Amino acid sequence: MKKLKKAAGVFLALMLAMVTLLGTGTAARADDTNSLTITNEGESAHTFELYQIFTGDYDQAQRVLSNIQWGSGVTSAGQTAYGTAADKAKTLADGGAAAATAFADDLIKNTYLTLPTASTEVAAGANYKFDSLAAGYYLVVDQAGTQTNVENGAYTSYIFQVVGAVVQNTKLDVPTIKKQVADSNDSIAAAVTEPTKVEAADWHDTADHDIGDSIPYRITGTLPTERFSEYEKYTTYTITDTLSAGLTPPAADTVKVYLETRGDDNQIVSTDITSDFTITVDGQVLTVALASGKDMKQIAKTAADKIVVLYNATLNNKAVIGGSGNPNTVNLQYSNNPNQGGDGEKGKTPDDKNVVFTYELDVNKFRDDKNDKTNEAEFKLYKEYVDGDSKTVKEVALNKTGGTDQKTYVAQGLDDGIYILQETVAPTGYNKIDGSVTFGGTTYSNAVEFQVMPTYEGGATPQVTDLQVTRLSGAQAVFTGDEKTGKISTDIIDQKGSSLPSTGGIGTKIFYALGSVLVIGAVVVLITRRRMNKKS
Repeated sequence: MKKLKKAAGVFLALMLAMVTLLGTGTAARADDTNSLTITNEGESAHTFELYQIFTGDYDQAQRVLSNIQWGSGVTSAGQTAYGTAADKAKTLADGGAAAATAFADDLIKNTYLTLPTASTEVAAGANYKFDSLAAGYYLVVDQAGTQTNVENGAYTSYIFQVVGAVVQNTKLDVPTIKKQVADSNDSIAAAVTEPTKVEAADWHDTADHDIGDSIPYRITGTLPTERFSEYEKYTTYTITDTLSAGLTPPAADTVKVYLETRGDDNQIVSTDITSDFTITVDGQVLTVALASGKDMKQIAKTAADKIVVLYNATLNNKAVIGGSGNPNTVNLQYSNNPNQGGDGEKGKTPDDKNVVFTYELDVNKFRDDKNDKTNEAEFKLYKEYVDGDSKTVKEVALNKTGGTDQKTYVAQGLDDGIYILQETVAPTGYNKIDGSVTFGGTTYSNAVEFQVMPTYEGGATPQVTDLQVTRLSGAQAVFTGDEKTGKISTDIIDQKGSSLPSTGGIGTKIFYALGSVLVIGAVVVLITRRRMNKKS
């Protein structure tokens, strides 16, 4: 009978209604059959057990239950131990909640409950009608073990007066868990890496980051706001966060836990409660568990309080480019049976997921046209950073790849932002790309400036829905982005250099001048010869 421990806490809180013979349900007409219809408003299936605790004679006109007797759900040993049903009911009503709790404990400890009158499984969102019931009071509870480690599972316990047709919805209330990641464009404003300083609007289900970035994460857990008060203790609260291989977990001693509550001015107040939790990191799994001997009932000020975990993880060289990205999944195991006082069965939330994306730039180098791909060039790639009035760049590694010929220049692990691609060496006999970019007071010749702008979709399956890349200034290069692969590509085509300077340059002027001198010289020679011939 462990499943019913303290279940009568809810039942007996309503004993006054029974003693004063006031109904707790909706009574039907005199010719209606006594029945109880339970609607399961939870997200998991429930196996409900029905115990008759008290019975009696119901007077429809007076709306009272008289001649109160023990119901079939209480054993004969229990009936003997407790005395008459009417006297016991009055004692419980006079004793209040403390007497009710003691009675519930005694029922369980001494196994004073018989087999249930009825038992049935009800699917989530469905209902079931317990029909042809004798008038009286009934205890409804979940069968033992059926809600343990079940997603969104929670144990129920209700007492109903059943006279006529009674319809009742289950009162199910479970905690929730949410994982978010910080996102910012550091080419527009300085990135915030301290989790406590991240603005609420910058927490998302998705983000993109450069490889090497220290990424702030926030986990937010709630309490069962409607039923939290029904627990004597709340001793299970375990957050399990699993990071993908592309994310390096934090050191355990850098993880912080806060209690967020609302002050008198309705402003959020954060209190560091890290010492109330045991924090471990095992491989890619971070666990934040309420420490042994701790009770959430003694930590939380109200049922509306939130438990917030903050930490940083690092995007590493194992990061997945584009595609499914680099996810986190988190779930919460929690106390879910107030009938056990909060020390018994446990429920579990579904996994919540967020994803960090990162991208790749592929630069294809050609001579003359796209039929002559070459690796006889050198490039530099810079990312622009803005911090207030300060403007700086950071060089990003751009390596040759693409098989044995290595004719593609690749930079992996980019996020949104503004970049400068500069050609520093052109193939022999060819010109570099034509254009220049100025940023932070520095001019980059033979360069192009472009911006990476992804669009995300959150929810159950976070993903990149568009990867837009726009040329901003400099050379006339064209960039394309593929949201599925996370790859950005551009073709850089060099043209042959002239063997002579171009038309209108100093070289042609020299030739024009030299030609003129030669013509004049020829004319002088011709005239001189003619004069000499005449004299002879």
